Amino acid sequence: MIKEIFQETEDRMKKSVKALEKEMSRVRTGRASLSMLDGVKVDYYGTLTPLNQMASIAVPESRMITVQPWDVSAIKEVEKGILKANLGLTPSSDGKIVRISIPPLTEERRKEIAKNARQTCEDYKVAVRNIRRDSNENLKALQKDGDISEDESFKAQKQVQEITDSYIEKLDAVFSAKEKEILEV
Repeated sequence: MIKEIFQETEDRMKKSVKALEKEMSRVRTGRASLSMLDGVKVDYYGTLTPLNQMASIAVPESRMITVQPWDVSAIKEVEKGILKANLGLTPSSDGKIVRISIPPLTEERRKEIAKNARQTCEDYKVAVRNIRRDSNENLKALQKDGDISEDESFKAQKQVQEITDSYIEKLDAVFSAKEKEILEV
């Protein structure tokens, strides 16, 4: 019974770490990255289609992303989709390939992006603490129902706290790595 609670707690916390990693991969740094275009959708024959499903995307150099649509007639729609995504990037095309130049970030903008990333990390820490609270409530309910003793409940709650601490450290590590990347000139 207690092991199932621990397992569920760990599974939910792992998902939080994965979600933060995914969200941090979208955060803009000074370098070009394919994940910057993950959320871009293009109106392709009346259907909103993810950009990566209708074009090949590459990073030929550190400050440039190229998008080559498989259907060249959709190149204008690709440009519109990138502009609508509100990424602060301006695409330019030569009729076959869309090039997106990544401008270098100012010091002020880097600090602002790092601050937003820190807030995102804090939100995920709150989520992990909420998972801890749910697990502790489940343990207290087991104790109240007489399924486990008070000592077992306290030991289990201590173990839930240790699990929580380890996942908060993992969230901090993900944020620290991204912060270093953001502030790197």
